[in-house]
Amino acid sequence: GKKVILVNCSGSAMGLAPETEVCDAILQAWYPGQAGGTAVADVLFGDYNPAGRLPVTFYKNVSQLPDFEDYTMTGRTYRYMKQSPLFAFGYGLSYTTFSYGKASLGDKSIKAGDKTSLSFTLANTGKREGDEVVQVYVRNLQDPEGPTKTLRAFRRVHLKAGEKQQVAIDLPATTFEWFDTHTNTLRILPGKYEVLYGGSSVEDQLNKVQVVLK
Repeated sequence: GKKVILVNCSGSAMGLAPETEVCDAILQAWYPGQAGGTAVADVLFGDYNPAGRLPVTFYKNVSQLPDFEDYTMTGRTYRYMKQSPLFAFGYGLSYTTFSYGKASLGDKSIKAGDKTSLSFTLANTGKREGDEVVQVYVRNLQDPEGPTKTLRAFRRVHLKAGEKQQVAIDLPATTFEWFDTHTNTLRILPGKYEVLYGGSSVEDQLNKVQVVLK
C-alpha cells in the first residue's frame, strides 16, 4: 500500500515503459549535481512544485526508433514521429493544473516577413501555486513531408491557485521560417500555417489557430 516513486538519474532518454506500470510516479533527475539530493527531496515531499519539461522524447522502446543505419529523420524526435511516445517532448507534471483559453492572433493574415502575436488566458485551476511552461509550435500546412510541428517559443508563467493571467507571446518573422526544398535553404514561405499552443507537444492537448502568410 506504499506509494512507489522512481527517481531516475540519466543523461538522456530511457525506456521506462515497465516502470510506469509498477510506479506511482517517476521523477527524472538527470545528473543533478551537488545540490541534487536536496532538490529531489523538495519535490518528493511537496516543498517545491516542479515545472520541468522534457527537452527530448522518451520512447517506449527501441522498436519505436528507425533502424540505426537509417539516416533519414522519418520517425525521429517529436518533429517527425507519428507514433505515441512514452513521454512526449515538452511533457512534465505539476502539483496543480492549468487551463488555456481560446487564443487570438494580432493578425490572422500577414505579409511574409512581418510579425504577429499570440494572446490567450492562462488559468491555474488547481489548489497550489505553480509554474506552467507555455509552448508554442508551428506547422506548415503546405509541407506534408516536413516536420509535423516545430517549437518556436516558450514561456514560464507563475500563477497562484485560482489565478488567471493574460499571456501574450510575440511571433517574429522567423517564427515562420521553413526549409524550402526548391532552394535548399531556410526561408519564410507564403502559405497557411497552424500555430499550436499548450503545455507539451502532445497533439490532442494543443490548441490551434491558423495564420496566412501572403
